Amino acid sequence: MSAEANAGKALTVDLEGASFSRIPIKTRVVMPGDDLDSFVREYASEVVQPGDTLFVTEKIVAITQGRSFPVDSIKPRRLAFFLSKFVVKTPYGIGLGMPETMEMALRECGTLRILFAASVSAVTKLFGRKGDFYRIAGDKARAIDGPTSGTIPPYNKAVVLGPEKPREVAQRLKALLGGVPEVAVVDINDIGGNILGSTLTKDGDKQLVTILRDNPLGQGHQSTPLGIVRKTTASA
Repeated sequence: MSAEANAGKALTVDLEGASFSRIPIKTRVVMPGDDLDSFVREYASEVVQPGDTLFVTEKIVAITQGRSFPVDSIKPRRLAFFLSKFVVKTPYGIGLGMPETMEMALRECGTLRILFAASVSAVTKLFGRKGDFYRIAGDKARAIDGPTSGTIPPYNKAVVLGPEKPREVAQRLKALLGGVPEVAVVDINDIGGNILGSTLTKDGDKQLVTILRDNPLGQGHQSTPLGIVRKTTASA
């Protein structure tokens, strides 16, 4: 299966005296009911090489785990309507800024935790501090993706939760591919990123976030939910 870079994204980056290729893998659209192992085997098995790191978007892991929900199937409670009004909207995604995504955060994280996160965030924002809501609410809240016009259908009308047991997923996919690549389940966007689970060391996770910080997979209609990081040469 051929791999190609997304438009506007550099094919290579230099870091710590080395050069790394970032190779997005174009695929069909992942659908609920798809088997993740079969999907990864189909598109990645002939591309990965020893020493590679295969990175998998958290969204396709979650979709294959049945964690994607049509917006019109979610019935937000009054609290979700209220809390969503205070979420800052950004050009990079709706986050919890709509009642349906906030409702799913309340279900995923628990009402008390979300209320505590919102209360602390409301206070610390008065002192110019940002980010406390997600620091307290945790990765489950941060990983919730809401619908946007730039998202590939049918997920432009869906809420996708974060994946379950991403570290175990990464370990399973590494074994599936014969132990050839390291594997990471990633949540990368245009304002930052996180490694949700991987077969890398902690230092390896940090390095991977830096390598992928400009979001080489994109977030729209690219249909590249898999990618490879490959160390190529020492940079001059």
